[in-house]
Amino acid sequence: MARIIVVFDFDKTIIDCDSDNWVVDELGATELFERLLPTMPWNSLMDRMMRELHSQGKTIEEIADCLKRAPLDPHVIAAIKSAYAHGCELRVVSDANLFFIETILKHHGLLEYFSEINTNPSYVDEEGRLRIFPYHDFTTSSHGCSLCPPNMCKGKIIKRIQAQASVEGKKRFIYLGDGKGDYCPSLRLSEEDYVMPRKNYPLWQLICDNPQQLKAEVHEWSNGEELEGILLQLIDRSIAVDRKNAAQVFSVDCKFETIPMSPKEALPLALRVPH
Repeated sequence: MARIIVVFDFDKTIIDCDSDNWVVDELGATELFERLLPTMPWNSLMDRMMRELHSQGKTIEEIADCLKRAPLDPHVIAAIKSAYAHGCELRVVSDANLFFIETILKHHGLLEYFSEINTNPSYVDEEGRLRIFPYHDFTTSSHGCSLCPPNMCKGKIIKRIQAQASVEGKKRFIYLGDGKGDYCPSLRLSEEDYVMPRKNYPLWQLICDNPQQLKAEVHEWSNGEELEGILLQLIDRSIAVDRKNAAQVFSVDCKFETIPMSPKEALPLALRVPH
């Protein structure tokens, strides 16, 4: 089992579009969306748009069918399956919503590969209308991060995942994203981690403008084929490094077994071998 957690953003990372814009545009609500956009937060606006589509007679099945047509590069599908086959733990951290993400991943047979989806909650109410809510209820309190939108700080989510991973013995993160919201979690990665920003998108630009702010190693990608190739290279490299370190530690431990010790002496801890 690889001690690697691969974290994917969803919009413009797993799928090659923004799922919110895709649904609004495909179902003919672009004009209203653009008119209301300056008046309310994006997350709240999407809930308002679902109300509008419902009032126009659009069913939840029509929304789902629309989502199933969202572009998803076959190389990204292959990358997800290969990373899982290598023993990586896969998670989604996205500012989309649960219905959109689950519908698309189920359609492509990918939902089972992810251990966790962190996103804005959503559900279909008794009237058949899709309701979308903020991940963080900013109407009652602020999450306190100036880098992130009011409804979600991805950095706080990554911090929680890191704390859980340290308990479970997971070691290395690979983070893939494209947007401004992916910058905060990228800043929380360590020297042993990797961040994969999509080239010429906001996250990539923020990293280029302030490269010294990041500790993680940066590997840019432009399309699904590059995403697949680079991700699998990083996974293979990480597994190889872990095996090498484990072999070195095992070798050192074996040497200790030849050193005479009194019965009261404890066995030495495994040496931490520098990279």
